[in-house]
Amino acid sequence: MIRINLLIGERAQVKKKLPFQAGQKLTVGCSLILIFAGLFVAWRYWALTRESATLDTDIASAQQETARLHSIIQKVQEFEQRKAQLTQRVVLIEQLRRDQTGPVHMLDQISRSLPPMLWLTELKQVGNDVTIDGISTTQTGVSDFIMNLEASGYFKRSIDIVNTTTEPLPRPPGELIRFAIRAQFQTPGQTNPAPTPPAAR
Repeated sequence: MIRINLLIGERAQVKKKLPFQAGQKLTVGCSLILIFAGLFVAWRYWALTRESATLDTDIASAQQETARLHSIIQKVQEFEQRKAQLTQRVVLIEQLRRDQTGPVHMLDQISRSLPPMLWLTELKQVGNDVTIDGISTTQTGVSDFIMNLEASGYFKRSIDIVNTTTEPLPRPPGELIRFAIRAQFQTPGQTNPAPTPPAAR
């Protein structure tokens, strides 16, 4: 009997200790879960902060690179504009070099074609069209001037007489003829030289 009573008492003590241990385990488990959750949240916050800082650095670097490339693009555009301007100047200089002999020949041929007692008062050139105004004391001087220009080879034939006016001269008695003619100048490269005969073999 004594032994039975002791066993019953021990079982009662064990039963009293079991609920206390289960409560402790539940508390410890919840505490661990909260600790792990807090650690995870802290780690995630640290990771996101670090990723945000990295992204900010990358964005700043990209903006600096964009500004640098933008300045380079502007410089390239300026260089292209300067290149286009220089190319236009070179083309203009080459064209002037090609055409610089034209006015010289034109003035030379006009001065050689002037007959006696004929003077020029105005000379205009627009492209290859030349307008010449002058004064002569005789009508034949105007016709000789036109014939000389056509014979020079530097003016296309059929030179037009725009107008002629006659003014009387009181002293000495005579007349003064004012004229205006229009001709078309052809540069030396446009002339058609006579073909040279082939050399004898």
